[in-house]
Order: sequence, then C-alpha cells, then structure tokens
Amino acid sequence: MPYRDKRLVAASFSRAASSYDQVAGLQRRIADRLRNWLTDENHNLVVDLGSGTGYANSWLNPLAKLLVNLDLAEGMLHFAKSQSNRGLFVAGDAEQLPLASNSVDLIWSSLALQWSEQPEKLFSELYRVTKPGARILIATLGPQTLHELRAAWLQADKHQHVNQFADIDHWLKLAEGFDLVRHEQVDEVEEYQELRQLLRELRDLGAHNVNPERRPGLGGQSSLRAMYAAYEAMRKGNGKLPATYEVHYMELRRR
Repeated sequence: MPYRDKRLVAASFSRAASSYDQVAGLQRRIADRLRNWLTDENHNLVVDLGSGTGYANSWLNPLAKLLVNLDLAEGMLHFAKSQSNRGLFVAGDAEQLPLASNSVDLIWSSLALQWSEQPEKLFSELYRVTKPGARILIATLGPQTLHELRAAWLQADKHQHVNQFADIDHWLKLAEGFDLVRHEQVDEVEEYQELRQLLRELRDLGAHNVNPERRPGLGGQSSLRAMYAAYEAMRKGNGKLPATYEVHYMELRRR
C-alpha cells in the first residue's frame, strides 16, 4: 500500500475547496453511480466519510435522523457548511473516528479511502463504529489510475510524480469482519485536448501528487518537455489525450 502523509492530503484538499466543484465532473459521476446502490431505508446515524464539498449531502440527509459530514480537510468542511446546514460537519480522521462504538447504520465514502495513511487502522475503526448489519458503500481508485501520466513521467525521469493506489485485493484483505455484498470495477477514460488541462484539473481538485517521496514541483524543464512528448505519443485517433481512472465500487456489510 503506498504510504500517505495525512497532513499533506488534508492541506492539499483544503486549498482546493473553492475550486473543486468547478472541475469535479468525473468525481460527481462516480458519486452518482454509487448513489444507485442506496436504498430508501431510513437510519438513525449516517456518516459521509470524506464528505468534501458536500455533494452527497442532499440525498444522504433524508435517509438519516442525523447525518455526519466528516472530513480531514477543514477547508472542505467550511466550504460545504457554507453551502448547506444539513447535518453535522465534523473535522475528523478516518483512522481515529470521533464516533461511538456500534453507533453507525450506514457509511458512505466516495473517493476518500484511497488517501488513507494507515488503512489497517481505517478498517478497524469502520468495524468499531458500525452496528452489526450496517452497510458501507465505497468508491475508490485502483492502481491503473492515471497510468498514462505515470508512464509518461517514467520516460522523463525516475522520480515519483503521480499518486499510487492499492489494488482491490489489498482492500478486501483488510475488510475482515465485513461481508462483500457487491463489487464493480469501471474504467473511466477522460479526454483532454491539451495535457496542461489535466494537470490543472488535478491541481484544482487537490488530487495532484501528495506522496511524501514526491519531487517538489513538476521537475526540471528538460524532464517536463520529455514527459509532454511521451504523453503526446498517446494521443488517440480522435485527437484527444486519454487519462484513465480505475474506479472500484464496493458494498460491505458488517457481520
């Protein structure tokens, strides 16, 4: 599992709070797809884990007596609260959840768990706070995410410029105490006229390179030119540059 520094992750997404929704088309489509897995069942306590700008608030809140919007990035929470006053907005760490044991009926988490620093602690906490029979709906990213950008950089230098994500088997091994009800993999391919559009989008999402061993900045001009040239060679027949996101959807049920 790639190592994360939660402080870098929180700071990056906090800085991106005001720009996130303007470039989050894919992220919204992923949340919309996960939304189809919800039922109309009402719950006492629902948690949006990694709630970001609060996109899921409007459909999670009606299902809950209490909705907790929880995020490590305080900038995201402040922005979300300015858009809606539904539920509680809590700054918290998924690896040390500020929630009572056996209290949660439903956890929703779209594109958040992949930023975990210690996923073993994360799943231990998910088990602790959920009631037996509770559902956890997850959308997360797999290792082929942005493989084109990673390959282009590898032709330029040997530094790590692109976030790395664990494979689905790693996540499932950690999910002891949960039954896997459902899993789907969908490879989403975004297309761009220019590479700088993708790089700007990753920056505005807060999802650019947050690995501790990353090289500061984009690298030297010669490396940058080499990376651009390598990516240009991937241009498709329709004239667009592809960027792949390996998306995994999971439903877990607490035993």
